[in-house]
Amino acid sequence: MTELIRVVLLGLIEGITEFLPVSSTGHLLIAEHWLGARSDTFNVVIQAGAILAVTLLYRRRILELLGGLGRAETRDYALKLLLAFLITAGLGFVVTRIGFKLPETITPVAWALLLGGLWMIAAEYFAARRTDNAQVTWRVAILVGLAQVVAAIFPGTSRSAATIFVAMLAGTSNRPAATEFAFLVGIPTMFAASGYELLKQSRAGEIHEDWTAVAIAFAVSTVTAFVAVKWLLGYIRTHRFTPFAIYRIVLGAAFLLLMPNA
Repeated sequence: MTELIRVVLLGLIEGITEFLPVSSTGHLLIAEHWLGARSDTFNVVIQAGAILAVTLLYRRRILELLGGLGRAETRDYALKLLLAFLITAGLGFVVTRIGFKLPETITPVAWALLLGGLWMIAAEYFAARRTDNAQVTWRVAILVGLAQVVAAIFPGTSRSAATIFVAMLAGTSNRPAATEFAFLVGIPTMFAASGYELLKQSRAGEIHEDWTAVAIAFAVSTVTAFVAVKWLLGYIRTHRFTPFAIYRIVLGAAFLLLMPNA
């Protein structure tokens, strides 16, 4: 397999899985088991491509929020986004400083995929029993911020799955509304995390990349993420997340059975 095919495949995997509730980190770790491990710089940059795609998809909503801060309702929503971001940034910084990090091997990722799938099915069940509600409360904002930290600590959890379903269980039972808030919080959070990681690596002199390969993977990730998220936003208007949960359970169980010591 050529290097070009490898970087294109990694870009595709990142783009498809970054915002779908299936864990991009988990899929990349598993893929790199066969395609070869990549540097943190490579993974950070191609993740930025997926974030850029979602930013473009939500550009009108973002401009609406920035331009409507004079209205109480818009300002309230923006402050909740800010609160969720600050919780994630603050706790994430603490976790990074103390050096807490789980091993990035297939077995814990497989468990996270499987248990996360079961969690998604349970969350869908309980959310469906509640009255449809698109309002985002302060409690939702706090819990979404905490969920992002948990997802960052446990590879395979999926940031989007954790935040969407926490929001749904905490009161925003409307799937599109919960997804929008989760994704909007994710944009500054992930850009900040990517920027911080690149700055840290640059200061340590650890950036040594084939930038042509990085650029190709970045472009593939951006385009693929744009298509994947656009499809997802239409899908969840009339469908549940259950197929994603089943996929996670099957994939996690398969790796636990076939590669128990990986």
